[in-house]
Amino acid sequence: MTETVTISRAEYDALTERLEDLDDIVAALKAGGGQPMPLEWARRIIEGESPVRVWREFRGLSLRALAAKAGVSPGYLSEIELGKKPGSVEAYKALAEALDASVDWLVI
Repeated sequence: MTETVTISRAEYDALTERLEDLDDIVAALKAGGGQPMPLEWARRIIEGESPVRVWREFRGLSLRALAAKAGVSPGYLSEIELGKKPGSVEAYKALAEALDASVDWLVI
């Protein structure tokens, strides 16, 4: 006998989206470029935490240190991490370079 589970469309869509995010993360890990992020850190991004914050903490940088390295203000970086501002393309490029990460990783 095959067991089945019924879930709402919204739950199914949310699960599908998370699987797509995981596929993106696995592809980025395989692509190389910088130090790959261990799964326990990537899981934080999958679960909805700010990718910029997770990468910053993974690299061992304070908010102020990353802001200085990327040439953005600490306040602006904080707003990006908190989701209060979307961040410009230029800011994400500078952050990715400062974090030695792919821009794709920062805007998941």
